Amino acid sequence: MRIIFSRKGFDTGSGGAPSPIIDGRPISLPIPTKRRSTTCYRDLGLGDVAERVTRGRIGADHLCHEDPMFFDGRCLFGQCGAAQSHLRRQGVGVDDVFLFFGLFAEEKSGERHHRIFAYMRIEQMIEGGSVQASTDEIKTAPRQHPHTIGEWNANNCVYAGPGKLAGLADPRLRLTTQGGPLRLWDVPPWLAKTGLSYHGRKERWRDRGQLEIVSRGQEFVADVGDREEPKRWLDNLIKVIDG
Repeated sequence: MRIIFSRKGFDTGSGGAPSPIIDGRPISLPIPTKRRSTTCYRDLGLGDVAERVTRGRIGADHLCHEDPMFFDGRCLFGQCGAAQSHLRRQGVGVDDVFLFFGLFAEEKSGERHHRIFAYMRIEQMIEGGSVQASTDEIKTAPRQHPHTIGEWNANNCVYAGPGKLAGLADPRLRLTTQGGPLRLWDVPPWLAKTGLSYHGRKERWRDRGQLEIVSRGQEFVADVGDREEPKRWLDNLIKVIDG
């Protein structure tokens, strides 16, 4: 089995601000876009939030890239180009799990930090022409998924499976170490043993169970095989998200 830490949502480059935590709930704002979308922030009930977080730079009717998309206990997540090629090379497939994380601001202090806000277990991979043909899985979505709109790379892929957004900003979902720089994470002991794609340099792994993550990149893969320790960790994390 593989666990994929997948970077999504607003950040300083896309959106220009962290996603907010409102009334204890992490609200991952999808990145703004000008094409390959029929969905705006207002459609998602996030118009006022997007305007407030960006101080009016991004309006309620601005198109957004709603991906990953969650509905009825399901998730659709699209990937293509170099990021999808990386997932392919890492052997990502059915029964592997995406842990979606992003940049958030603490509700009271405004402290920027990374946290996990959702998960998806891969049940199906819809690739190439099948994505554009809109399979039954994709047709069940309440809105048109962006990776079914317009032209994409030849390796365009939509992952489908059960998934859920976190309803609370639980401290167990926080990645950035308390009081530390943004990219310094607290990580479980098993991850240092397993390794993480794009993080091969030994100096990134600290003695106190910490990891300095790379500044760029979307998909970081840990191949945990059949080991019980990471599976227990993942099961507990999913229970936290499921509430």
